[in-house]
Formats: sequence, C-alpha cells, structure tokens
Amino acid sequence: MILDAWWKIVILVGTLAALRLTVPFMARVPSDFRSAVVELLDSAILALALVFLIIKPFIVQAFWIPSESMLPALHPNDRILVNKFIYHFREPRRGDVIVFQAPSEALIMSFGDNHSKKDYIKRVIGLPGDEIAIHDGAVYVNGKALKEPYIMEEPPYDFPRNGGAYKVPEGSLFVLGDNRPDSNDSHRWGPLARNRVLGKAFLIFWPPGRWSIVHGGQ
Repeated sequence: MILDAWWKIVILVGTLAALRLTVPFMARVPSDFRSAVVELLDSAILALALVFLIIKPFIVQAFWIPSESMLPALHPNDRILVNKFIYHFREPRRGDVIVFQAPSEALIMSFGDNHSKKDYIKRVIGLPGDEIAIHDGAVYVNGKALKEPYIMEEPPYDFPRNGGAYKVPEGSLFVLGDNRPDSNDSHRWGPLARNRVLGKAFLIFWPPGRWSIVHGGQ
C-alpha cells in the first residue's frame, strides 16, 4: 500500500549529482548558462533531500488503497495522504482512519506463512480500556451503540463470539474496516498495538474526481 520506490529515488539523485559535478567542466557551454543549470540542480537535489529525508519519513506520506475494505469512504486505487506527525502530539481518536503496520496474525490470515511486511488502513473503533461488542447489526462501545454513518452495512455476526464484551488492552486499539463483510481487522485478529500506527489519513488526492477530505475522529 505504501508508495515506496527507493531505488528510483537513488537513481534520480545520483543522476542529478553527476550532472551537478559535470556541468561546471563543460567548456563549450556559456558560463551564465552553466551557472543557471548548477543552481537549478542544487535546488532539485535539496528539494529531493527535504522530501525523502524529512517530509516523507516524518511529516506526510502517500499511500494507495489496494482493496474494498474501506468502502464507501475509500475506493480501490485511491491515492491518499497520511499525516505522520499528528500522533506525536495526540493519541488516536475514535473514528480516525489510520495506516498501520499489519500484525503478523493479520498477514497470516491473508497470505499464509509466506508473508512480508505490509501496511493496512482501518478505522479506530475502540480505545484502550473500551469494551467492544458487535451484535444485532451494530457496534457497541461501553454498552452504547456507536453511530457509524460511514459504514456500508454491519454484517450479522457477533463479537466477541462467547458473548459479553471485549476489553481493549492498554497500549492497543480496536480497528475495523468500513466494509465490514470484506475486512481483515480486529474482529478477526484482535487488538492493534499502538506502536504499529504510522499516521492518520486526511486527504484523497487521486484520481482527480475523488479529491476529498478523509473524515473521521471526534
């Protein structure tokens, strides 16, 4: 889901750096033009450094949506921007749409034993200490039905399956996809460790006709 292509970035930076070193020695090129090109290359290298060393790892990153698990809010192949620094200043809130490193239990369910690191996107439903139950076509948080205008339809299943309510452990979140019948989420593999959260989705930027804010949170 993450839009990573580090090898392309390395090649691009290497090419720009090589040009930067070569241009000053092009004797047949007018000095004013060489100076302008060097300045342009310096700016490009600096911009790439800012984006891929500071902005991308710590501030904002682009992701793509690979499945239907977050319909109708997010469609397959939507491109979104994720705020990666917000949770350094506050904790996730109920309703936030978050990107996180999938736990091994989730990956095994989807890919079997042959799985690798992968990022998921779901909505925060339960916070540490909350009691979660799903029955009669609704999610109950601490005994109260949760208003969820964003979901397609709550499937007719019960959670937890042994009755009662499931208490979210400290340092964890309970996350669900909006498209409940087609989502590999906490109702299948349990709580999500807080330290796996990468950031909060806030904007659909592609395709153009889908441009919109990703709503959620309290």
